[in-house]
Amino acid sequence: MVEALSNAALVKHLRRGTLTDVEGIGGSLAAVIAELARTGRSELLDRLRAAAPAALLELTQVPGVTKRRAGLLHRALGVGSIDELAAAARAGRIRDVKGFGPKTEAAILAGIAVYRERPVALRLADARDAADALAAFVAATPGIAGTDVVGGVRRWDEVVGELAVLGVGAGEARTAIDAIARYPPLARVEEQSDDRLTGRLADGVRVRVRFVSQARRGVGLIEETGPPAHVDSLRELARARGVDWNTLTARDEHEVFEALGVPFIPVEAREWSGIPAAADLDELISAADLEGAVHCHTTYSDGRHSVEEMARAADERGLRYMTITDHSPTAAYAGGLDVDRLRKQWDEIARVQERVTVRLLRGTESDILADGSLDYPDSVLERFDVIIASIHARYRMDAKAMTARLVRAMRLPVFKIWGHALGRLILRREPIACDVEAVLDAAAASRAAVEISGDPYRLDLPPAWIPAARRRGLRFVVSTDAHAIADLDNVSYGLAMARRGGVKRSEVLNALPVDDFRAAVHP
Repeated sequence: MVEALSNAALVKHLRRGTLTDVEGIGGSLAAVIAELARTGRSELLDRLRAAAPAALLELTQVPGVTKRRAGLLHRALGVGSIDELAAAARAGRIRDVKGFGPKTEAAILAGIAVYRERPVALRLADARDAADALAAFVAATPGIAGTDVVGGVRRWDEVVGELAVLGVGAGEARTAIDAIARYPPLARVEEQSDDRLTGRLADGVRVRVRFVSQARRGVGLIEETGPPAHVDSLRELARARGVDWNTLTARDEHEVFEALGVPFIPVEAREWSGIPAAADLDELISAADLEGAVHCHTTYSDGRHSVEEMARAADERGLRYMTITDHSPTAAYAGGLDVDRLRKQWDEIARVQERVTVRLLRGTESDILADGSLDYPDSVLERFDVIIASIHARYRMDAKAMTARLVRAMRLPVFKIWGHALGRLILRREPIACDVEAVLDAAAASRAAVEISGDPYRLDLPPAWIPAARRRGLRFVVSTDAHAIADLDNVSYGLAMARRGGVKRSEVLNALPVDDFRAAVHP
């Protein structure tokens, strides 16, 4: 495996000619990397593209079309896109290719129908990685002064169907657009002009690149980030203030808002209706406000690091406290702790506490059972510092039964945090069916708070439901749901979801100092 290199380290090795000193990089690979850095292209890559056009990768997204079959059909029939494949199948041409036949042809047509009906989207975390890769490719184009990832990725949308990049350097845009059309993962170009390009990756995800001058970068960032309603409201405001939006120059977004006479609006707040008040924006929860990491697992259940490893990682991040909330007995699949193992964990927490600065709080992620009860006896529950109550089984109960289950759980006398409330796994599992309003009512009338999970697969409670919880006066924890040290950084996702929902620092329990937090969650 090739050792991961930072950009700075890569540049240093290139300058010194020492790439082969890096584990996993031999002479041939070093030569290709050097050529890419020097010229922006690779003869080897060009030959591979000629032998296997990128568009063929799109064909393999059709169920039943393997890489081998895609290659055969391309060579025999010249098909290089889904549309061309469908036309060939409808014309009965595929059945005449050696190794195919009428049944295979019919199966390919059916597969194309499935492909076209499926939602084409990525989870936010995956979209961020893909958009960053596209932005890096655009930035490496000669004459381009900089790039910004925009669109749904920049807005922190939970699901993203388009990778959008804004490039700065309009004078070189035509050359850059031609270069971007050769972006390796790009299966096809749909539209191309002097300053923009749209296309599709092999998996069907849309790509959009636009170039602006440095003088118009601020306006371009706002336009390409969206959402459209926000851009329209700013255009209307510009007209009302006598500002010509189409000629407005601004090197960054702050200059745009200054020209319009309104406070800077963070990206997460741009889906709110109208122009937010400065006071509301000032009170938004931020990374600097958070004092503790809530909802952390260790090797006692399904975590990958020990109590001490997690605690030391929290120390390194400057956290004031951390809740150790491993699974409860019912979650046997996740190594849930029975009472005996729970005692051993508490003993270890006490030992580790003597060696670290971060305050360790004893907690649990306790399963909400089918009848709405939690799976530790009251005598154990009352000894925890913090209880996260979550559903991990029987997701398919009908809405009435699920609502009753959750309402009973929220009404339990112990203070509990409703964990990853709707149980969704983005693009994998739909949210549970329940009357969310009724459950929030029960939580507000009882001793409960709501988790905003930063787990990139969950992002739950979803931002769309956060205002309903806030109207009821409910408080939140912005959590990590960390199962490993790296997951402690999930908090950035949780913060983004909270900010999209308008959550204020005064509404977030883990923005409190440790003693106040403990008093709030274990009154």
